[in-house]
Amino acid sequence: MNLTKDQKKQKSQDLATEITAAGTMFFTAYQGLKFVDMAELRAQLIPTGAKFRVERNAIVDHALRQAKIEGADEKLFQGPTAIAVGGDIAAVAKALVDFQKKFAALKLRACYSDGVWYNEEQVKQLATIGTKEENLSKLAGVLYSTVAQSAQVLQAPIRDFAYVIKALEEKQGK
Repeated sequence: MNLTKDQKKQKSQDLATEITAAGTMFFTAYQGLKFVDMAELRAQLIPTGAKFRVERNAIVDHALRQAKIEGADEKLFQGPTAIAVGGDIAAVAKALVDFQKKFAALKLRACYSDGVWYNEEQVKQLATIGTKEENLSKLAGVLYSTVAQSAQVLQAPIRDFAYVIKALEEKQGK
């Protein structure tokens, strides 16, 4: 589909706005994936909050410049590019790495998140940490157990005192 120059500028501006709002963007090479496979990947990324789509390299490059994102490697814009924009960085990384294990044709190129560029190996490391929800639930569990243990420690003297009084009552009642 041929786009006019104005349409390309508009797509670039829209993508720049989306990137700025999302803060996270994954770059992948998808050559060799079938349409059905890409549809499956899109479905897997929906719960993470990321949108996966194929974009022209020139449009992505212009969008990055408009969003004032610097430090992009020129290798990112060689060959067909698909991008995943938005979502929880760890959840998206995990979904992409899991999909890559199933379909080797998907190649992770890089990730940009909140001013930091990550290479393919670093993206794979991001996939090993838990999602935001998982980490928050672990933290809540640790905090709950700490509070519960503190409550038990504080209740122990009162409970022990009650046992002493009960034992004295039984002794005097005999």
